[in-house]
Amino acid sequence: MNRSIKLINLVIFVLFMANSLSLNAKSQAKKYHQIEWEELVPLDDLELLLNPPASIMDIQDGSSLDSVDALAERDDLDEQTKRYYQALKSDRVVGALNNKPVKLPGFIVPLEVNEENKVTEFFVVPYFGACLHMPPPPPNQIVYAKVKKGFVLESLYNPYWFEGTLVTATNEHDLGNSAYQINIDSFYLYEE
Repeated sequence: MNRSIKLINLVIFVLFMANSLSLNAKSQAKKYHQIEWEELVPLDDLELLLNPPASIMDIQDGSSLDSVDALAERDDLDEQTKRYYQALKSDRVVGALNNKPVKLPGFIVPLEVNEENKVTEFFVVPYFGACLHMPPPPPNQIVYAKVKKGFVLESLYNPYWFEGTLVTATNEHDLGNSAYQINIDSFYLYEE
């Protein structure tokens, strides 16, 4: 009887340890690095975007010159303003983020739906209305995602957290182009 109890205790201990090791391995398997949208932009582009040239600051809000397309059509741009325009349209990426497990907040812009009207492909963008109600952000501020099973999108107004592996890969669509792709492990409503 005593030997049976020892054997049972040994089996319970082994199962406990195996379960504990398995849970520990799973929790350490994917640690997501939370990133902000600015981290997707190469530093030299980010520096330009944060410090626009004086010629841009002189354009009156809402005027015919107040758009990226109008800026592209101008012949009188100095080198700094030309470089600023390039940063506004940049598909340059931060190579260190390639194949990195990340957690990123953002909004969903649906691209494709299946026969059940579930979203299967979409862009993740930094702010509501990007690509739909206003010009799209630069490609290095758009992340492409695909979910095979699809999901019902309750509202375009809701921000989400996205967890997965970020990849530097371009995707083109009528609504915009992306310079990154995320292989999604999970996504859920945004909560701070």
